[in-house]
Amino acid sequence: MAKAELARRAGVSESTIDRIEAGNDCRMETKRKILFALGLTIQESGKLFPRHNGATRQRAGGE
Repeated sequence: MAKAELARRAGVSESTIDRIEAGNDCRMETKRKILFALGLTIQESGKLFPRHNGATRQRAGGE
C-alpha cells in the first residue's frame, strides 16, 4: 500500500507517516488508526510499533 493511501485510509497526514517511519513516537489513537487501516488489531501492534526498551522518542505532532 502506498504511503498516501495509508494516510488517507487512516485519516492522518503523510508527514505523520513519515515521522513514524523515521522512528518518532505517536499517540495511541494514531497507532490505532494506522493499524486498522492496515487490517491489523491492537494485539498485533508490535509488528508495526515495536517497544524501545525504555528509550523515549520524540512524539510526532499533529495527528
